[in-house]
Amino acid sequence: MDTDRLPRCYRHPDRDTGISCTRCERPICPECMISASVGFQCPECVRDGSGTGHRPAANVPRNLAGGVVTGDPQLVTKILIAVNAAVFLLGLVAPAVVIHLELLGRYREFPGGPIEGISTGQYHRLLTSVFLHVEWWHIFGNMIGLWFIGGPLEAALGRARYLAVYLLSGLGASAFVYLLSPPNTPTLGASGAVFGLLGATVVLARRLRYEMRPVIVMVVLMLVLTFVPLGGALSVSWQAHVGGLITGGLLGLGMLWPATGRNRTLVQWGTCAAVFLLAAAVILLRTAELT
Repeated sequence: MDTDRLPRCYRHPDRDTGISCTRCERPICPECMISASVGFQCPECVRDGSGTGHRPAANVPRNLAGGVVTGDPQLVTKILIAVNAAVFLLGLVAPAVVIHLELLGRYREFPGGPIEGISTGQYHRLLTSVFLHVEWWHIFGNMIGLWFIGGPLEAALGRARYLAVYLLSGLGASAFVYLLSPPNTPTLGASGAVFGLLGATVVLARRLRYEMRPVIVMVVLMLVLTFVPLGGALSVSWQAHVGGLITGGLLGLGMLWPATGRNRTLVQWGTCAAVFLLAAAVILLRTAELT
């Protein structure tokens, strides 16, 4: 589809879209889409359709994935950025805390010391490492990506589904790192979770019939930077990036592809459960191998 021929959202003139309101036929973007019994409606048609000041449950505004439309469609993204920033500052004040939260499979902190790491039961590292950064450029780059990729995706998924995609993508990325990296190599950062959001965004663009070439170019560019860091100066975990991208893509399919129907919520959260169990199986397999 030629991007130049796509209409633009009537509420956000800077956003191209291939979806129109089923009642008034005005073009609407993911942030303005409200799930209806057939297709999607714009916010004005949903409000006018209630007839009186009371809105029936069926007319509660819902987004593309079936979640309730909220006043601030990017609230969770803002909170995640704030949490990452707070943990970064904590690491500057108490750097010793970082080593007990970063992703390490099996190691000794000092010669003769106790064995530590995920393989000893410290499974919290799989998620705490997702919120850790030790360099300013590291957190800056990840938070920029989180803001620009996560904001539109949160508007399309809703808060709960979006948070599930973020956390499970981070877990999936950590599971890949734990499985494929040397157990004494420290790994940290939100890039795996951000790549998960990117994977779900690919599904979102396909679901909305957007021009796919810009999205594919972005994914390819990010993967090139993963495997060929600029100047070789940056230490990048390709396992985290690839693991997050695959996990996010799978979650995006489960969240966005069921259009409507009574089983949509079951499919969405069932996909989350399946991804969690798959990650848990990989983690337990690696733990058994190391111990």
